[in-house]
Amino acid sequence: MNFNRNISEQLKKWKVNPNRKPLILRGARQVGKTTLIKQFASTYKNSILLNLEKQKDRFYFEELDDVKSIIDALFISNNITSTNIDETLLFIDEIQESPKAISMLRYFYEELPELHVISAGSLLEFAMKKVKNFPVGRVEFLYMNPLNFIEYLEAIDHQAAIEQINQIPVKPIAHRTLLQLFNNYAIIGGMPEVIKVYLQNKSIADLPNIYESIWSTYKNDVAKYASNETDGKVIRHIIDTAHLYFDQRIKFQNFGNSNYKSREVGESLRNLNDAKIIQLIYPTTDVTVPAKPDLKKSPRLQFLDTGILNHTLGIQGHMIGIEDLSSSYKGAIIPHIITQELIL
Repeated sequence: MNFNRNISEQLKKWKVNPNRKPLILRGARQVGKTTLIKQFASTYKNSILLNLEKQKDRFYFEELDDVKSIIDALFISNNITSTNIDETLLFIDEIQESPKAISMLRYFYEELPELHVISAGSLLEFAMKKVKNFPVGRVEFLYMNPLNFIEYLEAIDHQAAIEQINQIPVKPIAHRTLLQLFNNYAIIGGMPEVIKVYLQNKSIADLPNIYESIWSTYKNDVAKYASNETDGKVIRHIIDTAHLYFDQRIKFQNFGNSNYKSREVGESLRNLNDAKIIQLIYPTTDVTVPAKPDLKKSPRLQFLDTGILNHTLGIQGHMIGIEDLSSSYKGAIIPHIITQELIL
């Protein structure tokens, strides 16, 4: 089951841009990056899909030292002729597994600009620290997040709701239905696998294992990519305890009743913020654009997905059937889901 994603329009513009650069699609695991690019690959005459978690795909970057040799080898193994290079998409998935592959993106731009190159990865912020010569100015970035509310309505094929929500003001007769749909979205969140299973079974009771699997994957990733053992421990502690403090301003020192120092917690939170797993939301007093964050004040925490947050808090069962979600968890879920929508 594939979902329509708003970011697809940006991919189409990238494809026809004569000044196109290799694209790095960033975002946490399981927000739909790989599925999206595989869909997009169908718009090309030829496509080569690599997953650098697989040794056989990493081979091209580990054993070959220039992009022309890499492309020659890939074209031969995929039965593609060199005359079709401008009609070919090279998709390098899980690129964080090879710092060398990240650094070589610049040479795809400089030496093979006619080839369309997209890479994707999770926790790239950790991998980038290991890249000696990051291709600054030679790549483009796109960020991908969980499904927003409009994408959710498209996923459940509620065309009437999509039509009504675009009316300003919303008709009173449509408001109740839209509110019920939004409440349901606020409960389960926008992770693609969660929505897929929910649509298949129509039951929230089938979702906890999926949330747990996603959150455990993030913990395992952190242990894998943290720069040292202490960093890994701090980040795991934050992931284990952050949901208890999302509804308040936080202090870095001794976060979550730990003995970790402000510097250690701050660095780990900034890494999680860059990875979009748990973001730091700083207050602002600006009333005009741009609204600059006041970094001297204490931030609050924003989870990647409200559905995951609800699960870690253990409140999803309580939320079912509540007409006014402002009564759930002291009203803190509402500003969280609104902030998520603004980010998405």
